[in-house]
Amino acid sequence: MEFKLENTRAQMRKGVLEMCVLSIISQEEAYPTDIINKLKESKLIVVEGTLYPLLNRLKDAALLEYNWKESKSGPPRKYYQITTDGDEFLSGLIQTWNELNHAVNQSQNNSKNQ
Repeated sequence: MEFKLENTRAQMRKGVLEMCVLSIISQEEAYPTDIINKLKESKLIVVEGTLYPLLNRLKDAALLEYNWKESKSGPPRKYYQITTDGDEFLSGLIQTWNELNHAVNQSQNNSKNQ
């Protein structure tokens, strides 16, 4: 079985997507299109079909909430905000990310020194 680098990259991106979405929304309330654009800028390419189920899961877990705002160019838009529970969850994810990042860097350093 041949491993494909792009498949592994996609899985790694998917693994950090939840943390990145929460991080974006923690900075300011966000409209899904704005979230997608920020993810694309960061090379975490996402399509609406991926983002909306994630936003719904985070909302159902009480990590996000939303409100409707009038739009100048059409119907009202749903804007997401992070909840207190979401902030705590994000802090835990960031701590875990930092620990994993440190462990990966350590393993790379150890393999170079051998």
